Amino acid sequence: MPDGSDAALARTIGSIKEIDPAQWNRLANPDPSRYNPFVSHEFLSALEQSKSVAPETGWAPLHLIVEEAGAVTGAAPLYVKGHSQGEYVFDHHWADALERAGGRYYPKLLSAAPFTPVPGPRLLAPNDNAKQTLAVALRQVTEQLGASSAHVNFITEDDKAALVKAGFMARMGEQYHWFNRGYETFDDFLAALASRKRKAVKKERREAGDGLVIRRLVGADITERYWDAFWLFYQDTGARKWGYPYLTRTFFRIIAETMADSLLLIVAERDGEPIAGALNFIGGDALYGRYWGCLEDVPFLHFELCYHQAVEFAIERGLSRVEAGAQGQHKIARGYEPVATWSAHWISNESFREAIARYLEAEREQTGMEIEALKDVTPFRKT
Repeated sequence: MPDGSDAALARTIGSIKEIDPAQWNRLANPDPSRYNPFVSHEFLSALEQSKSVAPETGWAPLHLIVEEAGAVTGAAPLYVKGHSQGEYVFDHHWADALERAGGRYYPKLLSAAPFTPVPGPRLLAPNDNAKQTLAVALRQVTEQLGASSAHVNFITEDDKAALVKAGFMARMGEQYHWFNRGYETFDDFLAALASRKRKAVKKERREAGDGLVIRRLVGADITERYWDAFWLFYQDTGARKWGYPYLTRTFFRIIAETMADSLLLIVAERDGEPIAGALNFIGGDALYGRYWGCLEDVPFLHFELCYHQAVEFAIERGLSRVEAGAQGQHKIARGYEPVATWSAHWISNESFREAIARYLEAEREQTGMEIEALKDVTPFRKT
């Protein structure tokens, strides 16, 4: 599919295995200091190999690549979606509105890291012109397939600029991230909190750890015993939150082999038996909290494993921030701060697109005001 120039050609591929891992990773993570594991060939390949993403699950891979003179100069992870599950940018009410009006919302196209509400690059290209080529090609693919829409979730500012220029509509969301302001120890971080909040965090940590052994395991230290335990934790959380776990056991086996050095499992044990765990991915400058579960309800243990231990690890590693997943205003009291996240959307139907544009304009204003208001209630000492 030509993009309007003689030099560049955009086409789709049905599996990530059709592109050389080194080629993909050079585009996805050209700067190791900013490595984002969720756009790596290893992560996306593990999803496909494990059948966590597949046509049968409503996630049919259709990755977009741009080639010039036989070389891949741009790529975007892309899926044909038969539903809106596992995305964390909620458009179910858009689907309902279009279908009530006699239209068809599914299938749609989605460029994202599946099941992963982590901001990062989606238009994997070395410069703005190449990103623009990908953005335009994504619209063209949408039209050629007759899909209702194309969505690009949790994007960078550079990606947003290219997509908006190509006619996509920007949508603002919010998350809560912890930022390392040069802390050398967890106590340094606590010292930045207001006295009442500092005491509350200390109390949480004491009570959560009472009678438990908490371990932080990286890479090969996460033995099969711990993976088996974590799978039970993940299944329990998945069944309660989504109705079924999105990821298969095979997915975790594969990433344990191909991404070991990027994995941190924080586990709590009672009498030598794991009872809860939180799996994190280690990026170039950030720690990403992803999956949590437990077999025993212990007060404050979720906060300890998912937030406090993550912060302590980030400080020890000199990482700039912790991103602990979607939603959750309760994170603010633990030192996480509200930040804006962005997605971009193209709607094929013109009248429906205009209605969505009006909705997004109002939503951006409301979300922006909420983020500003929440910044006033962070637990840090006022200066």
